[in-house]
Amino acid sequence: MAREPLRRRTVGYLIIGIAALIGAIIYAFNRALTDIVNATCDHGASCSMWASIRFQTTVSLAIMTAILLIGLYFVVFGERQQQKREAEEARKFSTERYEALKKTLSKAEDDLMKRVVAADGTIFQSALGEQTGMTKVKVTRLLDKLEGRGLIERKRRGMTNVVIIKP
Repeated sequence: MAREPLRRRTVGYLIIGIAALIGAIIYAFNRALTDIVNATCDHGASCSMWASIRFQTTVSLAIMTAILLIGLYFVVFGERQQQKREAEEARKFSTERYEALKKTLSKAEDDLMKRVVAADGTIFQSALGEQTGMTKVKVTRLLDKLEGRGLIERKRRGMTNVVIIKP
């Protein structure tokens, strides 16, 4: 059984959880140190141990904040980068697929497919008609054939269709 790799967002949540755990440890550690200093130090507020506790707290909180920010970065931006990579792979796959199927296409179908591939796999149907100089009816019929062969799909967007290459 193949295991699915952890998504960046999931890793981000794990890192945020670790940062929260570190925050709890910092809190517990500072409480214990404060109790120890109160019980053992007779110098009051001028005791050097208080400065040490402040320094350790500041450094600990800075490290925890850095870890928290890394986790937030993965949560917020990790999925977007993953989606960009997947889109690039789909575009590459569809370009390779187009090259393999190019021989089976008519000249007009090939012209339409070239333009869809050149537009990174997504283009308005009306733009195809404008770019090729074909009538709306001819573009529609050719796209019907391409869609029937599973090369593209059309999605309705307002008064027009978006043509998308299938990966």
